[in-house]
Amino acid sequence: MDVISLSLGEPDFDTPEPIKAAGIRGIEQNFSHYTPVPGLLSLREAIAHKLKRDNGLAYQPSQIVVSNGAKQSITNAVLALVDPGDEVLIPAPYWVSYVDMVQLAGGTPVIVPTRVEDDFKATPERLARAITPKTRLLIYSSPCNPSGSVYTPDEIAGIASVLAQHPQVIAISDEIYELIQFEGRSPSLASHAEIADRVITVNGVSKGFAMTGWRLGYLAAPQWIADACSKIQGQITSAPCSIAQVAAEAAVSADPSIADEMRNAFLRRRDLVLKKMASIPGWKSHKPTGAFYLFPDVSGWLGKSYEGNTLENGDDVALFLLSAARVAVVGGPAFGSPECIRISYAASDAILEEAMNRIAEASKLLI
Repeated sequence: MDVISLSLGEPDFDTPEPIKAAGIRGIEQNFSHYTPVPGLLSLREAIAHKLKRDNGLAYQPSQIVVSNGAKQSITNAVLALVDPGDEVLIPAPYWVSYVDMVQLAGGTPVIVPTRVEDDFKATPERLARAITPKTRLLIYSSPCNPSGSVYTPDEIAGIASVLAQHPQVIAISDEIYELIQFEGRSPSLASHAEIADRVITVNGVSKGFAMTGWRLGYLAAPQWIADACSKIQGQITSAPCSIAQVAAEAAVSADPSIADEMRNAFLRRRDLVLKKMASIPGWKSHKPTGAFYLFPDVSGWLGKSYEGNTLENGDDVALFLLSAARVAVVGGPAFGSPECIRISYAASDAILEEAMNRIAEASKLLI
């Protein structure tokens, strides 16, 4: 029996034709030379326009740094801002690289736990309790990888109210899944004027435009932070691929509705998997409103065994599913939530149906 992989954080769609055509034109027009370290001016102008059009954020092109994916954008910001001994708040579950980025800079990750019952969101009260005089950064994503949770406008306002009381804390708002939201658009944290000068907005083209392999992300930040990030990038990678930049300009300039077909497919798949998951004993799930992941709490399986092996955390559950169901998922410990697993529904309806049927059958093997 072949293994079904529900582990990849990658849209199973191709880059839209107009964006591919722009990349081809870039090759034909010989955009094959070095660009400025922070990216082509025309691309940064297009990103500034997109941020104003879609998010109500006013940035100058000089405040935007284009990088080799949003992951590099976040790393640049962490390296620019975090010194040894600084604390960085990271709500869990979190994207796996956040903790390592902070440790690479010599900082101390401070994990703010959440629960499935809370929609996997950090409340203002929990964030406020975690802040100390050593706190330098808050890093979070909305929509979130791995939970698919999206902070509502009121919840974003709550985060802003906490930050307003702690002027030493800067926030990195990872919005890479912005175009994959199922219940309207959540506002950017930087839209709150009282803290806008302490917010770094990170986005890119990988998820919303199915451009993972183009490796193109960006950040928009206060000028002094953007300047520092550009200096760091200049000594590590320099600018990203020139052709990818040309294609990304077409992507961010396009009407956001270009992503509607993909988003609607993900919504249908989310509902399909949630319906199938309801029949699996011992699992609890919320109803994510963005991205393309489910992050069920599988505590009901912990303590059970299969072939003499006891399941103690989400990694053990992932190994059990791989062995008994031939379905690959990702264990929750890597995301800071050891009682969970991550399921990507970036796969066809038929594949998802088969995978969930296999999981349901495998559940009968636990004792």
